[in-house]
Amino acid sequence: MSSARVNYIAPWWTYWLNQFPHVDLRFQPVDHTFKPQEENYQQSLIFLGCVAAAGLGVNLLCLAIYLSCLCCCRKDEEEEESKKSNSCCVTWAAVAAGLICCVAVGVGFYGNSETNDGVYQLTYSLYNANNTLSGVDSLVTGTMGGMQRGLKERLSRLDEIFATRGDFVQTLHFMQQMSDNIIKQLLGLPDWEKAKVNLVSIAEQTAYIEYYRWLTYLLILILDLVICLAACLGLAKQSRWLLTTMMVFGVLTLILSWASLGADLATAVGTSDFCVAPDKFLMNQTKDVISSDIVHYYLYCSQTLPNPFQQSLTVFQRSLTTMQIQIQGLLQFAVPLFPTAEGDLLSIQYLLNNSEASLHQLTALLDCRGLNKDYLDALIGVCYDGVEGLLYLCLFSLLAACAFSVMLCAIPRAWRQITNRERNYDDMDDGDPFNPQSRRMTSHHSHQGNMHSFCSYSSSMGSQTSLHPPTQTVTNAPLSEYMNQSVLFGGNPRFENVPLIGRGSPPPSLYSQQNRNRYTPTMRATYLSMTEDQIRHFGEDFRA
Repeated sequence: MSSARVNYIAPWWTYWLNQFPHVDLRFQPVDHTFKPQEENYQQSLIFLGCVAAAGLGVNLLCLAIYLSCLCCCRKDEEEEESKKSNSCCVTWAAVAAGLICCVAVGVGFYGNSETNDGVYQLTYSLYNANNTLSGVDSLVTGTMGGMQRGLKERLSRLDEIFATRGDFVQTLHFMQQMSDNIIKQLLGLPDWEKAKVNLVSIAEQTAYIEYYRWLTYLLILILDLVICLAACLGLAKQSRWLLTTMMVFGVLTLILSWASLGADLATAVGTSDFCVAPDKFLMNQTKDVISSDIVHYYLYCSQTLPNPFQQSLTVFQRSLTTMQIQIQGLLQFAVPLFPTAEGDLLSIQYLLNNSEASLHQLTALLDCRGLNKDYLDALIGVCYDGVEGLLYLCLFSLLAACAFSVMLCAIPRAWRQITNRERNYDDMDDGDPFNPQSRRMTSHHSHQGNMHSFCSYSSSMGSQTSLHPPTQTVTNAPLSEYMNQSVLFGGNPRFENVPLIGRGSPPPSLYSQQNRNRYTPTMRATYLSMTEDQIRHFGEDFRA
């Protein structure tokens, strides 16, 4: 019978997933047959989730070892080549993490859409099958109700009218037998009510779960993209608080990626177990509700298979034809003798015509082609689009885990570089007259004391006039003259800590050879560019 199978061949990836090891929580092998109601089979799917949890543990352990080594094994960051190398590593790590994250999000969007399409096709097919079965049940119920109530009531009245004619009464009894025969054939049809309720329940639960699954993955994809972009922004701006925040969110997203991987893998394997042998599972599930011949007829729908409803429908058709012939005879011969019987006879004729129309609709609905098409559409939606989408979601989870692992490795290095850069800046001598930070701090204190600024000679002309510096001639001891702050600034000791640059200090040539080597030619050139007024004010000894 399998050679007569129509249009469905399980895809290769379902066979591949079906070969995954099925082991329960006691590490005992489990049959690969799809049996969701058995506890051992459920444990085999949970075991796959535990494998993903173990992968998460290994990932976090590797990250912890890496961070520990990064903290403990310090290198000489002052070497220029080392700085360039570390900066290059951080940059390339950030670029790699960003690219992998973008690829992962793209794969995730595609997989999420494919899975949603497959589940939608499944629910659509289930609703179509439910409508077919509901139509069959409605036709059977309506026909049986008309035969049991309407026909029986009118035959009883005609029996009273034709009481004086034995041949007419015998015809009415024969029609009653035909009606009972039709009811018997209809009762022999399967009870579709149970199957209809099950299909509706499955479709509604599946649609409900799929909506929240799709929405959850959509939020995860957006969250991953936002975190990745924010981390790259933090690396570019060298924002420590943003990097810290993204590192926390990166760990949470890493955990979420591995959790989604376990859930998707377990679902894909379980669905593949069903897709490899769906007929066997459905036959086992319906054996207590519908006969195996009927289920087999709808699952395979081959021209070589006999229609299990053919005999019942044939008897139904013949009985209706016989009753219609009898009614035609009564209308022709009994109405002239019993005019009051015409209304009931016409009502019976109308009822039989409606029953014949219901018979044709019932024959079309019971044909295997409609339900088999819905069945194949559901299988293609689940086993092709659905499982394929789950595989893409598994790939998305793996890529996201890799991307955030790389990001979590790059952020501490970037943090360390930022810290070293700030430490190197803070290590500059506060007494160095060419330290910009020292000038800013001194200027800040001078503003707090409401002191006038001595940042340049031109800006301090008014204040120098008010201070009335001595007009005595500068001696040939420039160093002692320069260091005597009380003499230079009118004997006021408040200005001893004013920056050298802000006071128009003498060139470095007046200092020792060691100090001369500390300053660059650019710094010395700044003081060599003083105007003549400055030179006359400070003295000829300030020349280079």
